[in-house]
Amino acid sequence: MKRAGVRTAGTRPPLALALPALLAVAFLTLPLLGILVRTEWGELADHLRSPGTVEALKLSLVVSFWALGLSLLLGVPLAWLLARVPFPGKALVRSLVLLPMVLPPTVGGVALLLAFGRRGLLGPWLESTFGIVFPFHTSGAVIAATFVAMPFLVISLEGALGGLRPRYEETAASLGASPVRVFFTVTLPMVAPGLIAGAALTWARALGEFGATITFAGNLPGTTQTLPLQVYLLLQDEPEAATSVSLLLLAIAMGVLIALRGRWTGTPSDRRPRPAPEAGSSDTGLPDSGLSDSGLSESGATGPVAPDSGPAESAGPESASASASASASASASASGDPSAPAAAADTQRWALHADVTGFTRLTLDADPGTTIAVVGPNGAGKTTLLRALLGLTPRAHADLRLGGEDVTALPPHRRHVAWVPQDGALFPHMSALANTAYGLRAQGVARAEARREARTWLDRLGVGPLAHRRPTQLSGGQAQRVALARALAARPRLLVLDEPLAALDQTTRAHVRHTLRTHLAGFGGVCLIVTHDPVEAVSLADRVLVLDEGRALQDATPVEVTRHPRSPWVARMLGRNAWPGTATPEGLALSGGGTLVATDPPPAGTPALAIVAPEAVSVHRERPEGSPRNVWPGTVREITASGSRLRVLITSDRAPDLVAEITPQSAAELGLADGVRVWTSVKATEATIVPL
Repeated sequence: MKRAGVRTAGTRPPLALALPALLAVAFLTLPLLGILVRTEWGELADHLRSPGTVEALKLSLVVSFWALGLSLLLGVPLAWLLARVPFPGKALVRSLVLLPMVLPPTVGGVALLLAFGRRGLLGPWLESTFGIVFPFHTSGAVIAATFVAMPFLVISLEGALGGLRPRYEETAASLGASPVRVFFTVTLPMVAPGLIAGAALTWARALGEFGATITFAGNLPGTTQTLPLQVYLLLQDEPEAATSVSLLLLAIAMGVLIALRGRWTGTPSDRRPRPAPEAGSSDTGLPDSGLSDSGLSESGATGPVAPDSGPAESAGPESASASASASASASASASGDPSAPAAAADTQRWALHADVTGFTRLTLDADPGTTIAVVGPNGAGKTTLLRALLGLTPRAHADLRLGGEDVTALPPHRRHVAWVPQDGALFPHMSALANTAYGLRAQGVARAEARREARTWLDRLGVGPLAHRRPTQLSGGQAQRVALARALAARPRLLVLDEPLAALDQTTRAHVRHTLRTHLAGFGGVCLIVTHDPVEAVSLADRVLVLDEGRALQDATPVEVTRHPRSPWVARMLGRNAWPGTATPEGLALSGGGTLVATDPPPAGTPALAIVAPEAVSVHRERPEGSPRNVWPGTVREITASGSRLRVLITSDRAPDLVAEITPQSAAELGLADGVRVWTSVKATEATIVPL
């Protein structure tokens, strides 16, 4: 047991590194100590109150603040350009920005003189046209300080902008905010730490500028003689006074660095950890509805379906819509809020037509009020499809018509396509109410009306009492509801949700899914939901669009996709065994080896997909006798719990890997464990062959 305070092996720094490091600290510290030791403390006040020093200090403050203002005016757009816009010669421009930081200040002064002096490139024209002369004028000192100090602001702010994920700005644009509005209301507030750090460093550097100023603007008392130039003159006649003024500049510089230390440095954080909800309280702010995420059978089809959907959904999308409307009405009656059904006052309807080209290639048509779940493996083109509809990606292009308007040529903020990213992307510097009202304010709605409508939406989604909270004070379910309220409040014609429930726990997900379904029932446009969750796809959507490698493999009702998936990925997402192959007279020749006997196979040679439910796979310790047509030996590789049953992964050299679903009692009776040899069987009538 190690004693406290005793160094463990490997923690002592190597002497070969520690010694040079200590020498470096001493090298940097000794000159500063020299100023402190040589300062005449008794005469310090008199030195700092002398007329020449006071005049130079005032001039230095004027010059440094003007230089800071110019740096903000010119440097902030330049930093944004370098961080956000790709263009030819970008590396060269960044090098030009960095050049004044490494260029000797006197050389910078000479360069300014040759550019803006009376015999420079622009100097004669400026003097003859506007009567402006920079050399030997206070404005010349401002120009020199700006030239040397502005790079500190640009580099600091560019780093902060680079650390800010674009999804906040893209979400703001989807809510109707113009690029300029996004910049001032979202981008700048979120990179405020980097901006403040850069501004402070810029001001401190401008305050201490010497070489470029004396070379370009001269050293005229009251006109260009700043405090550093005053120190230079005092060294010749009054070294003690020069030391006192140097101490003042040192104190100012140290004050700036101490103020920046650990507080304003670093890139902006997207989100601080949310506080855990109080014990016994609902994460969503609504009472427990009794919903769960257990599976549910669909009239003969197997696989998970919505726990909150009810039996009516098995009849098809018409029944699902009716059920959703009934659920919305029930929620309204229960809450006593007549406005609870989503967008009751919104009577406009917008159909969707989109021809998407590029990486994702498909044609999409949907009637008003349709909800489409977009599913597929990673890289299938789901997010690319959403971003093409938003007009935010060069990878794909969408010819988009919403209602009777062609919005293809419009920028993202004028398309009326609202986006809810996976994490909601709530603006961290705004309250829930300000977040929700943001889209309305961006579209020109008066502040009072926007806040009133935003509060109505927050009340509809059960988070009205949280309107004053910032995103960091919200739980996951609450934040997702606020993000949904913000999107719906923006009056979109197309709503796109990118895995909106993926970050939530199962209980919260069920509550939010129920609320989402309730309010989509009254939405007058089209909603696209990207999801990897079969429960979401079945319970929320009227149609399921299956993508793979940018192409649509299937576009059908949830029931049809559940019963006859045309993609191995979708079948596995639904919990089925899915084996591609080629049809034979007796069944399917599997691509992974082996043959599956099935009833009613498609014509021989047809590419097809075999679908077998896990509960249709029987597991035996001995080779079974009797009716099964498909019998394979295998080895148990993994056993996992799925609700009240067990899913057993079995590998075989005669057939593809398959999953069987059995009860814990059956697993105990068979003595199943990892590595146990077993036999599996599937009846020919239990295998469904889907032509591809």
